[in-house]
Amino acid sequence: MKLGFVVNPVAGMGGRVGLKGTDMVVEEAVKRGAKPLSPLRAVEFLEALKRSFERSPVFPDVVTCRGAMGEDELKVAGLKALGILPIPTTGMRAKNSHPGHVGSSVYASSAQDTREAVTAFTDQNVDLIVFVGGDGTARDVLDALKELESFFLPPVLGVPSGVKMYSGVFALNPVNAAEIVALYADGKAGVSELEVMDIDEEAFRSDRLSIRLYGYMKCLYVPMMSQTSKELSPDVVDEKENQKALAKTIIEDMDPDALYILGPGTTLKCLADMLGAKKTLLGVDLYYNGQMIAPDVDEETILREMRKHGGRRNTWIVVSPIGRQGVLLGRGNQQISPRVIKEVGKDHIIAMATKSKVRDLDGGCLKVDTGEKDVDSLLKGYMKVITDYREWRMLQVR
Repeated sequence: MKLGFVVNPVAGMGGRVGLKGTDMVVEEAVKRGAKPLSPLRAVEFLEALKRSFERSPVFPDVVTCRGAMGEDELKVAGLKALGILPIPTTGMRAKNSHPGHVGSSVYASSAQDTREAVTAFTDQNVDLIVFVGGDGTARDVLDALKELESFFLPPVLGVPSGVKMYSGVFALNPVNAAEIVALYADGKAGVSELEVMDIDEEAFRSDRLSIRLYGYMKCLYVPMMSQTSKELSPDVVDEKENQKALAKTIIEDMDPDALYILGPGTTLKCLADMLGAKKTLLGVDLYYNGQMIAPDVDEETILREMRKHGGRRNTWIVVSPIGRQGVLLGRGNQQISPRVIKEVGKDHIIAMATKSKVRDLDGGCLKVDTGEKDVDSLLKGYMKVITDYREWRMLQVR
């Protein structure tokens, strides 16, 4: 099997620093102290791919791009490429960068680089294209494939490394992505037309969710290893009343002297409304002693306020999973980072989901993809989830 492999090296950098994405704001993310995440996710995928093919007599031939768009990650994973394309053409390696040490430096690349890579992969007759990035990268891949006049285009698989990732073209995490590739090589993975979603990041940063179907792409799909596209919460009376019931349950048990980290989404917005506090719809906010003390925070602000307000014993995380996807942490709320989660602890995480959201969960379970294996392992197992007034369900987290 010949595999085309491309990395968007800046995907996901805006998450932990509160930018809700990276499109057009890479320089601002760097100013805020953001570190590259996508190269590390790429290496995690490649190392898992090596393990998945340990018993196979033939490892896939990999065609990739130079530098941080694939070449560097292959070197770190101890793999060799069959071919290295002269891409990026518009990208520049940042000053003081160190080739082969991914994640320590910022690399610039463009959407055009990704599109040229996909076109070149098809010229190389690859059997599969794997990209590492988010929804924006998925749109770039689809744009390139649309321009090709061929009925025999290769399927695609996304390794998640963005901020939101509402599209259905991704594996749940880098390890699952490697397992899906191995299954495909063995003829055991399906191929489906999956949704690529278009999210207006500028509107998103202004706390407005503008999302539309961008198109469909032929992708690998394996149940419980692939994620589904996001489903918006229904704007109906029953759903709103259910949200109020969840909020009332939490409010009755709140400690006025505790710090509450409130995740994004309409369910948490309802909680804030009932508290009489102004909350951002799509950001992470901090609530303490009857007021929102810090709206739309980043990772460092959360950690600083935790230290000011009593630390772990006095802090709670309140989150709700993404509709249908079921991802509780690691999609759209990266400000609640692995560092924050380890500081707070699993026993101080309050999960809430309406009955319709629980009913429609893909696979009937919650998922986590924080970017650190030990934190994911900490969260996995079972978690008590508020589903109605004074009503809870135990749901599996995987």
